[in-house]
Amino acid sequence: MIRERAYAISVQRLYLLLLALFLSLKWQDGSVAYAQINTDRVMLMGRNALYYEDYVLAIQRFNMVVNAKPWMSDSYFYRGLAKFYLEDYPGAEIDCSQALERNPYMANYYGLRALCRINQDRYALAEEDYHQLLHLSPLDRNSWYNMVLCQIEQEKYASADSSLDVMIRHWPKIPSHYTLKAQVAFARKDTLQGETWVDRALEVNEFDGNAWSMKAMLHADRKEYAKAETALDKAILQSPRNESLYVNRALARYYQDNLRGAMSDYDAAIDLQPGNYLARFNRGLLRANVGEDNLAIEDFNHVLDMEPDNMIALYNRALLLDNTGDYQGAIRDISAVIREYPQFWEGYRKRASIRRKIGDRNGAERDEFKILQAQMAVASGTYKQGKTRKKSERTIEDYQKLVVEDERETENKYESEYRGRVQDQKTELKPMPLYVLTYYPKASQVNSYSAYAAAVDSLNNSRVLPSQLCLSARERTLTEQQADRHLAMIDSLAGEVEEHPDNHILLFRRAMDYYHVKDFEGAIAELNAYLQSKPADLLGLWLRGQVRMAQLQANAKQSSASDLRLGFLMVQQDFSQCVSLCPQLAYVHYNLGAVQMELGETGQAVESYTKAIECDPHFPDAYYNRGVAYLQLGQKEKGLADLSQAGEFGLYHAYSLIKQYSAKTEPK
Repeated sequence: MIRERAYAISVQRLYLLLLALFLSLKWQDGSVAYAQINTDRVMLMGRNALYYEDYVLAIQRFNMVVNAKPWMSDSYFYRGLAKFYLEDYPGAEIDCSQALERNPYMANYYGLRALCRINQDRYALAEEDYHQLLHLSPLDRNSWYNMVLCQIEQEKYASADSSLDVMIRHWPKIPSHYTLKAQVAFARKDTLQGETWVDRALEVNEFDGNAWSMKAMLHADRKEYAKAETALDKAILQSPRNESLYVNRALARYYQDNLRGAMSDYDAAIDLQPGNYLARFNRGLLRANVGEDNLAIEDFNHVLDMEPDNMIALYNRALLLDNTGDYQGAIRDISAVIREYPQFWEGYRKRASIRRKIGDRNGAERDEFKILQAQMAVASGTYKQGKTRKKSERTIEDYQKLVVEDERETENKYESEYRGRVQDQKTELKPMPLYVLTYYPKASQVNSYSAYAAAVDSLNNSRVLPSQLCLSARERTLTEQQADRHLAMIDSLAGEVEEHPDNHILLFRRAMDYYHVKDFEGAIAELNAYLQSKPADLLGLWLRGQVRMAQLQANAKQSSASDLRLGFLMVQQDFSQCVSLCPQLAYVHYNLGAVQMELGETGQAVESYTKAIECDPHFPDAYYNRGVAYLQLGQKEKGLADLSQAGEFGLYHAYSLIKQYSAKTEPK
């Protein structure tokens, strides 16, 4: 055992010496001599960083591999993937091309490059990539789907139709294939054929929200607004976070004179997307119609923040300011409109009326004389009839009409296996992450809550760590400079560990450095050595548990179910020991509950979260996770109560889940 331990230490020291050499040797152009590094390990560190969205750190690691082994295609691909997440689509495309030069037989290389090209509106080149990908992997359904969207963008409708026929032969039970056929038919102005394909989609899946949305569009075109509303009800049940569906249903209700129903839909759309122009403008008009003048002014203020030169919104605000007694504000707004539209006679008439209210007789007479001098008035029927106008139509006389989009455009959603920071993402029914030991806590969404553990405070007071150790469920992404500093610390600590073998805290320090650069194997090796000397150390067990969890999550796609379960059992063992050592600390019960959720032991997780809440009755994450667990167990009432408590304590996105699961039909 002693010889094996000595051999393991010597191998580790050799690695650290090589890493030190890598850090110290630099060429004149500033690049580093990478030939000495362990490229497999650095690749793993880069992929771990990718999983945890540390994209700058990931690029740095893949740069090391590219320089050490420029013939390796994967390093270019993964670097391109990191750039893709950072929305550097041209850079990502170049890296994918470099990867393909080295290995032209990898389908995923073509797939990522195609997505980069799509994001640059280079649809023809993206289509070429999908053709290459499908040559290698003929039954990749997502690639067929994306290729069709590229063909539609290029108006190659015959090619899109042909591709969709192939897809329907292979996958006849996918409703999106039929709705795409309908989209192609609508683009060709073949409404009858388009409706046939929509009906086929609903035959395949009567709960397809996109098909019901298309059905609603067809009913609205035929002025069948009650049927359109019914179809949109069904679409919203399937896509409750799609604000455009609420905007469309509001118009259907408006045409049926259901103003309150329309306003409630605009409320929902604005809750989901506060900057939605159509919802803001139209709700302002409806609020004005029902006498809610001050609320209507707020909506038009928002519209004018988005579009300061929107004269129609400005004139509507002027009318409302007049109603609420702000005559100077009303005159200011109307004057701005008249400067833009000097022949807007209704504006002169209204301004004259307001000037008379404030005793400005001369100003009123000038406005009235202007109208008489022009010898014209707005005749009945001069302007287009109807209750709505298109968004691009800025005829000032149509100021009282609701707004609709210029054209009905179907937003093409390309299929992608790659994770990214997607904006406005639907809240999933999954627990909050572990509370971890970190040097880089991220500002919490829980404004009134801060985590505290006496053991962490005691370690910080001992001043043996290079930075303040924090307890947080959310971590910041490291900068390149911070990552380099941790690598340098790993190197410098090697000598100290050798000189002071009894100073075990050095192993803990180095484990923290390994953890922050996403070298989980290195961190676990240090912690195993640390815990051999201090087997009952709370923070050592805690850190090993969080590192093991991070490693499992990063490698989940490459691991078998049995390997994952074994890994989670090891994490569970670490946090169970933490509970035994400090049963009064809420966070160890919470972390144990999180691991039990991963293992499918939801009932036991509820017990762990309950103990965490008993230790700290104001612990929002524990309420949130217990609420998620209750919902997974089908105990909806208890789950919603816990989520409500989490929201009350500041974990605001709990309300998103409450909204989803309070509905009669729960999300699938």
